[in-house]
Amino acid sequence: MTGILQGALGGGRALLVGWILPSLINVLIFAFVLAPGLDELRLDGRTAVVVLVATAVLGLVLAALQTPLYRILEGYLLWPERLVQAARRRHLAEKHLLQNRLDAVALVAREQAGTLTDAERAALAEFRAHPVTSHYVDRDFRKGAVWIALLDERLHRYPVDDRQVAATRLGNAIRRFEEYGFNRFRLDSQALWHELNAAAGESARKQTDDARMSVDFFISLLYGHLLVAGAFAVSLVFGAVSRAWLVIPVVLFLLALSALWYRLAVVATDEWAGAVRALVNLGRVPLATSLGLALPDKLDQERAMWRLVSELVSDKYHAGLSALDPYRAPPELLARAFTPVHDGQGAPSTESN
Repeated sequence: MTGILQGALGGGRALLVGWILPSLINVLIFAFVLAPGLDELRLDGRTAVVVLVATAVLGLVLAALQTPLYRILEGYLLWPERLVQAARRRHLAEKHLLQNRLDAVALVAREQAGTLTDAERAALAEFRAHPVTSHYVDRDFRKGAVWIALLDERLHRYPVDDRQVAATRLGNAIRRFEEYGFNRFRLDSQALWHELNAAAGESARKQTDDARMSVDFFISLLYGHLLVAGAFAVSLVFGAVSRAWLVIPVVLFLLALSALWYRLAVVATDEWAGAVRALVNLGRVPLATSLGLALPDKLDQERAMWRLVSELVSDKYHAGLSALDPYRAPPELLARAFTPVHDGQGAPSTESN
């Protein structure tokens, strides 16, 4: 997760849109609701300074705490173990149900086309006889292609590997692209994240940052609403508000909005997942070159190479890692890859294979 210093120095737009802007919204809600009367809230210079300072402080604090804030919503932090396991089982069952519904729809389509094999006919009969999938088989097919695409979209918000399924929707939506590199290429993008960002092109890095920014926006809104609702609740308990008739509905409304922002954050991870997928697919070649390695011709060999590289980075060195030697690029190839050349306009550039 991006730290506050990195965000402030290198990702000002991401910090502003992802954390400062939602904080401004929450500070304004707090100020207007707690004011004894809207006519008593003077928008003079002092008030503007107070609002801006409060916004900056809240936004910077939330941005600095973004790693634990995300982990709570992902189901990794402050969750009792029994609750985590129960939630994981529920999401695993939902994932399998979505897969079964899509498989059944495909079989119904083949049945309509008259191309079912005997094995597929038996499988479709099992789906129709099952106490759960029987409710969805024909109904999903009748709803048409758009509905089926939405089911597929929901399924793809889960990790491919059942062992990676998390306890929450947001945890699964993020885990699916955290596991992408390892599942496809045995490249652990979590362990090699900084190396990937350093080796990948600027457009790929910017695309990932912009996609992450949308999720940050909704997460910041969610936590800001919870903080404001908590402040209102404390004010009610101590009798510090004069308009309880307004504060109580606002608290309930903020809690409802928090649930909405959570859902929208989950949906917004689709763009983030696509950006990370592109970063892995396009960045692994320059990453290999930057690490002094030659990408093998065979996919199985490439997977073996990245598994060793990931282990080299994430664990201590051991003799077995010498298996990387066959993948090391010849010195002359590396020299050619990083030799400065001219772009025809007098400016030096770097040739990369």
